[in-house]
Amino acid sequence: MTAVLGSRARVRPWSRRPVPRRGRTSRTPGAFAAIYRLMLRNQASIGRVFAVMALGVGAILLGAAVGLQHTVDPVHDGAELINRYGLTILVPVVTLVFSSSTLGDLIDDRTLVYLWLRPVNRLTVAAAAAGAAMTICLPAVTVPLVICAALTGGGIALVGGTAVAAAVGVVGYCGMFVALGLRFKRALVWGLAYILLWEGYVAKASKTASRLSLRAYTRSVVSQYTGVRLDQAGLTIVAAVLVPVVVGIVFVLLTGRRLKKTAVD
Repeated sequence: MTAVLGSRARVRPWSRRPVPRRGRTSRTPGAFAAIYRLMLRNQASIGRVFAVMALGVGAILLGAAVGLQHTVDPVHDGAELINRYGLTILVPVVTLVFSSSTLGDLIDDRTLVYLWLRPVNRLTVAAAAAGAAMTICLPAVTVPLVICAALTGGGIALVGGTAVAAAVGVVGYCGMFVALGLRFKRALVWGLAYILLWEGYVAKASKTASRLSLRAYTRSVVSQYTGVRLDQAGLTIVAAVLVPVVVGIVFVLLTGRRLKKTAVD
């Protein structure tokens, strides 16, 4: 009898282990790292990498061409080049390509369900998706644009403004386009519509519309650093830097909230 009681006493602690409840989410740092690495591998495809490299090389060649012209005002010409090519095409298009596909590809391939098999916090998934996109996009757009700015001969002010504008632009666009990729199946089409139509045309109609355009904030950074007056660039340096960062964070939070309510098959 004593042996039986002793055996039960040894077994009892195991029987009292808490049973994992359905819906409980893991908050361990390992969950974020694992999802981040998964999405980073999925995004770094050969086709996308070569497309980004081509756009980056184009920026460097344009910067060299402007620098070789020996213009009267290299700061103005360099700022216009960064504005028209870098902030209008390179930054938004590259971030759209990578950010919209972080979650969009998993939904299209019906592989997002495998993340649901593990008790992972949905905000962790959203943050990992945005982090993976930023990891690729930050060097992909910042490095060639900084080289471009340096080759124009615009000086350290243009180089510094370009680096800051590209960085805050990537943060804002990545958060926005990750949410877009979760919400719409043809996220690239919707993203291009925002870039070309809203930022390209509607934002020019009024100051209120321009405040809803991330391009106005990145342009304002370059304008404040260099003193060159650019179109739709009348914001202060504090607002121009903080607003895109806040926009990126808010969209990541919204993505995490939507993931909680999204049915995955």
